[in-house]
Amino acid sequence: MAAKRRGGAAKRSAAARDAPAERDDEFPASRGIDVPSDPELTGDGGDPEDLEDGDFDAVLRRMAEDQGFGSDGSASFAEGGAEESDIHSSDVDGASSDEDGDEEADGEADSEDAEEEDGPLLERAASRSTDGQRTAVSDDEDGGDKEDGGDKEDGAAEGKLLDGEGMERLTINDFGRDIAGWKAYRKTLPQIEPGYASDSSTEEPANTIGNVPIEWYADYPHIGYDIDGKRIMRPATGDELDKFLANMDDPDVFRTARDEANQQDVKLSAEEIDIIRRIQGGIVPDAEFNPYEDTVEWFTSQTMQVPLSRAQPHKRGFIPSKWEHSRVMKIVRAIRQGRITRAAPRDAAPQYYDLWADAERGGGDDADVAAGRRQRLAAPKLALPTHEESYHPPPEYLPTEEEKRKWLEDDPDHRKRSFLPQDFGSLRAVPGYERFVQERFQRCLDLYLAPRAQKKTTQLDPEELMPKLPDPRDLRPFPATEALAYLGHTGRVRSISVDPTGLWLLSGSDDHTVRLWEVVTGRCARVWDLKETVYRVAWCPRADVCVFAAAAGSRVVLVTPPGLCDDQRQLVSDELVRAGFGANEGGNNNNNGDDDDDDASLPVSWDMPTSAEKAAGVQVSIAMRHAVKSVTWHRRGDYMATLTAEEGGGAVLVHQVSKHKSQRPFRRLKGAVQHVRFHPTKPWFLVTTQRYVRIYNLMQQALVKTLQPGVKWISSVDVHPQGDNVIVGSYDKKLSWFDLDLSVKPYRSIRYHRQAIRQVQFSRRFPLFATASDDGTIQVYHGMVYQDLNQNPLIVPLKILRGHEIRNSLGVLDCVFHPVQPWLLSSGADGTIRLWT
Repeated sequence: MAAKRRGGAAKRSAAARDAPAERDDEFPASRGIDVPSDPELTGDGGDPEDLEDGDFDAVLRRMAEDQGFGSDGSASFAEGGAEESDIHSSDVDGASSDEDGDEEADGEADSEDAEEEDGPLLERAASRSTDGQRTAVSDDEDGGDKEDGGDKEDGAAEGKLLDGEGMERLTINDFGRDIAGWKAYRKTLPQIEPGYASDSSTEEPANTIGNVPIEWYADYPHIGYDIDGKRIMRPATGDELDKFLANMDDPDVFRTARDEANQQDVKLSAEEIDIIRRIQGGIVPDAEFNPYEDTVEWFTSQTMQVPLSRAQPHKRGFIPSKWEHSRVMKIVRAIRQGRITRAAPRDAAPQYYDLWADAERGGGDDADVAAGRRQRLAAPKLALPTHEESYHPPPEYLPTEEEKRKWLEDDPDHRKRSFLPQDFGSLRAVPGYERFVQERFQRCLDLYLAPRAQKKTTQLDPEELMPKLPDPRDLRPFPATEALAYLGHTGRVRSISVDPTGLWLLSGSDDHTVRLWEVVTGRCARVWDLKETVYRVAWCPRADVCVFAAAAGSRVVLVTPPGLCDDQRQLVSDELVRAGFGANEGGNNNNNGDDDDDDASLPVSWDMPTSAEKAAGVQVSIAMRHAVKSVTWHRRGDYMATLTAEEGGGAVLVHQVSKHKSQRPFRRLKGAVQHVRFHPTKPWFLVTTQRYVRIYNLMQQALVKTLQPGVKWISSVDVHPQGDNVIVGSYDKKLSWFDLDLSVKPYRSIRYHRQAIRQVQFSRRFPLFATASDDGTIQVYHGMVYQDLNQNPLIVPLKILRGHEIRNSLGVLDCVFHPVQPWLLSSGADGTIRLWT
């Protein structure tokens, strides 16, 4: 067996000598390993120059021969050292290596030989440990006498050493040149536990919205943003029944907490539960914190007496002073003679407290109260004498005999004045005042007994309380003066509308007519008699068509005015309105909905006009069951919404003009609907009831939010062209401005009108909005909405327009801005339409 080991060692030694030296097998001097440079370590008187630089194998071989391992042992040692020294710089620093795989590839014989060779090295490694280490290698001096037993003992000892029992942490410098011992010891070190420095790419993204209520994201599909600015989508959540079943099956339900920021359930660890229990019990959350640690005196309380200089003390410092002796003896004699006695204890002066002193209510400053000083309050001044108190008053101030008798009969406490005016001819004839002492005494009692407090008044300028608003002259242009009056209607003008080009004006009145006016000249171009009260007129917002809708009684007519536009626009307009008849040619136009029963039962009929109406430009007549109160167009011009006097969900209908189809978006509605309007930029639909404004998403068929103006009765509503702000007018004289990005409560409430507000309107081109009221006035405001979300809208009152007459407590009924110019058109109960520029 020994011959076999020596043969294997010789083979490895020869292979190590034949293999080229690698730079990775060397230990540079910078790694903290002292490579011997003494000539004594290079051999028996050999020349150090015979060894190449970095030939560590030769150095180890010479060291083994010098330390008595023999020729075979030295060769094996050097060979093992070269084999075991195949470690990189990272291995020297403590990183993991792959020595296990290399050693297993040498075979069983090589492993036994390695154990025999590593024994002395491990022994020396153990000898370099501290006093508390247990040496696990025994010296086998007789070699082959105890071969089998020695191998077992060496293996057990080496196992204890490799396990690291009783050993402190060593470095490669502690092993010196024992490379095999260092590598064997390094295997016993504990593995590195991954901590905060580990890769966290597999963790869930953390929500970085900060101290922001999660309820603000209730209307969005995401709940926040991660550290890279990407949206964190809302996780799927079940209903309460799913949560109950999941809690019944989850054994850790009582260890689970809800993370509202990330919208997920987090299982609490034992350490976190222990922290929670400590907080509930009023204990320090840190379990390792010791509140009773010994005090560390960073600054000692014992003063060290040190000399101020290094000079030798003077001789007189050790001799008692005769002058001090004589002074002390003088005091002693005075005490003996009784001239110096012990002072008698003084009686403590009684302390008085001012029960009425209160620094917070003007009793004085804190410093004065603490020092016992009261702040002086000046006595109230006496009233200045009047004509009655003069020694020679005018005759009208002198009392009559009856007044004198009544004054004498009255009780002194009930008299208006405490004296009777008298007339002395001259100041020389004025006698002494008999009640002078009594009055002064009463005044002193009032000053002494009556409580007084110093009132601090603040001098404020009323102009400083007004908000700093820009000058209206700097916010021009805006309508300020009346330019034109459109006369011709004989009844109330309920509604007006301007076409997208800004050239023509429509008006609907109680005289059953719809009139077409030229805006610039005020000329009436055409009149349509619809036989019923016209409640609403509205131009189609598309610029390539010339179509308007008029609500008269219980029907809505679509009209293309003949001769008002060019042939191309007239052709596109006719095709838009009449296309629905071709689509429904084989069917019944009374059923204009989808195939379901609800739409089939809608009381809507798309009818062809009569020959007289067709000649006047009427293309389609939409008949309904109840009177139509409002008509509003979608921004694309193909859809329009109508509001009837019917109660319930059937009051609101949406009509598609190109297909002649109608549908009911709501099965039932809460409250009586007052107004409807399409959102200018989003697929939202605003439904106004008596107290609330509900915003619905037509694509998702869901309620987005409910605005709460806080008024009793809403009259009108309009949306800003950018879509983020809404104004609401009410019959209780209040205007409410809403910012849809902030809250469902008003951002600003304005109440300047004296009567009910009938209409509110935004300008589509200028930062203006106006309100029309029954007090006969129109108020114009500057409403600038900034692109910066951190800047609030600027609302400035600009002008009050007066010109309409009040008829039967009704004033201005409708107002609309010109689509191109900063002009305003208004209609009133006096039957007139006015243009303000």
